[in-house]
Amino acid sequence: MKCEIFLPEEIKGEVKQILPLGGGCIADVKKIIMQDGRKILYKIYSRTIISETEANGLKEISKSGAIRVPKVIYSNKNILITEFIESGSKIKNTYSDFGKNFAKMHKYYSEYFGFYEDNFIGETPQKNLPKNSSWTEFYFTNRLLFQIKLAEKNGYLSKELKNSFEKLERRIDSIILDEGQASLLHGDLWSGNYIVDENGNACLIDPAVYYGNREADLAMTKLFGGFPPEFYHAYNQEYPLQEGYLFRENIYKLYHILNHLNLFGYGYYSQALGIIKSYI
Repeated sequence: MKCEIFLPEEIKGEVKQILPLGGGCIADVKKIIMQDGRKILYKIYSRTIISETEANGLKEISKSGAIRVPKVIYSNKNILITEFIESGSKIKNTYSDFGKNFAKMHKYYSEYFGFYEDNFIGETPQKNLPKNSSWTEFYFTNRLLFQIKLAEKNGYLSKELKNSFEKLERRIDSIILDEGQASLLHGDLWSGNYIVDENGNACLIDPAVYYGNREADLAMTKLFGGFPPEFYHAYNQEYPLQEGYLFRENIYKLYHILNHLNLFGYGYYSQALGIIKSYI
């Protein structure tokens, strides 16, 4: 059966079948099977630009050569087309290899914290410019302060949250470790943003890429349940974490909790306030 769907010149041939895969609130995802047997992943975004920034993030991760991501075939306006990675089953070494390869990705460095373009965390703009040589300044301004200002705009910034955040700002230099390399980060890694391929290897999808302190990436992995212990053990074997990481973990979770507050409402207010108060 021939199906009507826009395909760029990069993809030649006739469509045989279109299978919906869902995709959540920001994208409609389809698996497309061509008449010649090729399979592609086709994402249509609710907003333009997101497709282009996601494509650039996938390409940046691919440069590291550390971990598989879907190969970008085409991106323009609100459409992203990538290779379709067949889902496989986890094997004995899936999570240990995942942790090791994730650590190797973090060894791909930049001179500056940030990225050459702003992108998105969910549907929220993620500010990566201007790039900065100070991690504390970059993280506080482009991550925490940006989200707090957004919370004020959205009507979630109570007097208690505002006062607590101001106290946090005065202590931020004693909380964040302003050392280490500007590592390539996935930016939004949780259990929903990786898949296991046909060989049992973990592959990264849906990135919000920038260069930052790798502790921020690892903290996000623990926000919604975390990965098995072998993931973190293998990571630390490959790229040992610095002393005090567990103390700093929540300051990096805070960015994502504030983002969820702005995206989904008051259900995340108490968690955000609790993290801030734990540091002041």
